Amino acid sequence: MDLARTVALTHHERWNGSGYPQGLAGESIPLAGRIVAIADIFDALTSQRPYKQAWPVDQALDWMREQRRCHFDPQLLDRFLAIQPKILEIKLKFADRPSPL
Repeated sequence: MDLARTVALTHHERWNGSGYPQGLAGESIPLAGRIVAIADIFDALTSQRPYKQAWPVDQALDWMREQRRCHFDPQLLDRFLAIQPKILEIKLKFADRPSPL
């Protein structure tokens, strides 16, 4: 529960301090929040939602690269980008599917 609380309270913070709810910056943002921020944004950008179409993966990654040191921890983003083939494999494996019910 402590980890869930930390993630919930910090994954909208931004590396440059412009996020919310506390305006934390850099390494004052807990590691779990910095990791989830990257995963959450990637999923949000590349998944279709009722209010938007999914972005192509390349476009999402380009935008995320632009946000390096602004929105995202640069070292963590570099690590995320380095394992993109594995990330895409997992994304495809767990893609939304119609419920069998």
